[in-house]
Amino acid sequence: AAAEWTPGGAVPAAAPAPPPKTESSVSEIDESDPLWQVVLNKICNGDRNRAIKLINDPDQLTQYPEVEALLAAGDAMEEDWEKEGDKLAKEVDGMAIDDSKPAESAEPPANMEEEEEEEPEEVVDAVEGDPREHLNLVFIGHVDAGKSTLSGNILYLTDNVDKRTIEKYEAEAKERNRESWFLAFIMDTNEEERAKGKTVEVGRAQFETDLHRYSILDAPGHKNYVPNMIMGASQADVGVLVISARKGEFEAGFDKGGQTREHALLAKTLGVTYLVVVINKMDEPTVKWSKDRYDQCIGKLRPFLKGCGFKIKKEVKFMPISGLNGANVKDEVAESECGWWKQMWQAGENNTDKPTLMSLLDSLDMKGRVADAPVRIPVLDRYTDRGTIAMGKVESGTIRPGMKVTVMPTRQQFKVDGVWSEETPLSSARPGENVLVKLSGASMEEVQKGFVICTAPACRSVDKLICQIMVMDLPDQAKILTAGFKANFHAHCAEEEATVTKIFETTDRKGKVTKGARFANVGQTVVCMIELERTVPLETFDDYPFLGRFTLRTEGKTCAIGVVKKLPPKKE
Repeated sequence: AAAEWTPGGAVPAAAPAPPPKTESSVSEIDESDPLWQVVLNKICNGDRNRAIKLINDPDQLTQYPEVEALLAAGDAMEEDWEKEGDKLAKEVDGMAIDDSKPAESAEPPANMEEEEEEEPEEVVDAVEGDPREHLNLVFIGHVDAGKSTLSGNILYLTDNVDKRTIEKYEAEAKERNRESWFLAFIMDTNEEERAKGKTVEVGRAQFETDLHRYSILDAPGHKNYVPNMIMGASQADVGVLVISARKGEFEAGFDKGGQTREHALLAKTLGVTYLVVVINKMDEPTVKWSKDRYDQCIGKLRPFLKGCGFKIKKEVKFMPISGLNGANVKDEVAESECGWWKQMWQAGENNTDKPTLMSLLDSLDMKGRVADAPVRIPVLDRYTDRGTIAMGKVESGTIRPGMKVTVMPTRQQFKVDGVWSEETPLSSARPGENVLVKLSGASMEEVQKGFVICTAPACRSVDKLICQIMVMDLPDQAKILTAGFKANFHAHCAEEEATVTKIFETTDRKGKVTKGARFANVGQTVVCMIELERTVPLETFDDYPFLGRFTLRTEGKTCAIGVVKKLPPKKE
């Protein structure tokens, strides 16, 4: 079993997937399945043992005309759905991904769970939860931009690390001839990360202010670890994009192949509400708090972030800082060092009317958190500790001990034995909270990374979807995107192999629409159908934005970002 997660430690490694089950056991059979009903009642005349044997022998099964008729009806349903895709292509004529407005999470039906919900169990010393709002911050950006150093300094400035620990890290960094790395050691806890000075896992830690509670997710910047970064950013509410102002470093991160571009793009796709762009290393000898250099960095970033789909005036804030000496992090930079910043923030330039990073984060207003909607918690990981405990972020709804929940895509139902935030037992957890949920009677195989914990009505679980994607980049040997294109599909905490099976239409940058196109190029918006290797819990973007966004990656590149437009009809 994986070790328990502690603040600042790495996320426990995901357990291997369970071996495929070969034979259906009696308990696994869905009594309402039309195929099972036909086999049991019409073919086997109520003989369950014979029916189970027959269900496990597909070759023999297809010899019966009753089964053939049932399968033909299912195929007709699929064809109708594909026609729906063509109809949808007409509906989304000329739409661009960045214009889609995230709708507030769907309202729950009035009679939801009322009859069957039990009284919540009494939890020892359970608390209602801190009334201050909780925000997840993900620190993203190019390798060596200073993400771990900035994260470490925030923890030090908010008194979450004592002076003695800092002195120990300073001595260790000096031994490695890397004196400026000592703050990064607060977040980079394992030996490999410290030796190379590169973050690999997503580091985690907490700090708080008078107005908010925050969890820091320190994402890796190196391109080899982008899948780890996606897992961290899928939980984030606010992205802090760290840019190095040092000569040469900004250009390396921003040019083609640099991680600044890919991380900003992924942050938007993964649902980050605000992006705070901090221009770091302003105290560096090649920069010396130069306003020209600050303006130059912002000038290049603005058009690119707009192209990613960010609304610059509402969602993006810019700020110069020094992550190493703490200028503009908690306290404003001295006017003797930087004479222009005070006038700039007081005038509200670059969408920023707060002097420091901490005051700016406290001023952010989170919208769209619906506490009375159905519960949705994508599972980030799980471990065992006298029962299976799932880790995840409450995306919508309120979870309480004693509730009955359904785990998708397996549709298994469990009772919630306990809910914790860190090690504090809670009597309820609202949207935005990072929680540990103990599920009564669940095994490690029954709760896996990428599954979603739901209350009724449970979310959908599909292996086909009609979506709208924007093609950002393509692998070197595939210069166009066609039907048959394969990639890794990342949605919330789930990852699955995917194939584009049909293109309905493409829209180029000038707005020209091509119906029934056979291929798409970089920069085009595409309405297409995607098939997944296994089912993944998803919803349409209009109903639940956080379960309706995804990214396609292959060969270390982000090929496309997209939103789910339509799911197959529910099989009765």
